[in-house]
Amino acid sequence: MFNTSTLFASLLWGSVGVGYWIYGKKQQSLGAMVGGVLMVVVSYFTGSALVMSLLSLGIVAGVYLMIKRGI
Repeated sequence: MFNTSTLFASLLWGSVGVGYWIYGKKQQSLGAMVGGVLMVVVSYFTGSALVMSLLSLGIVAGVYLMIKRGI
């Protein structure tokens, strides 16, 4: 569980998730806040860097589409 790629991916996607949550809170965007929390949860509970990155990229795409549609 504590290999370099997993720790780095967790740091990266967890930081992006916190950034999304802060953005969503300031902009009153529920989609960005939920996406940020999901990214933090994924980075905490996923043991593989590849799976974590794929799930996080899917969440990023979902947040982008929700913000684009005004949710």
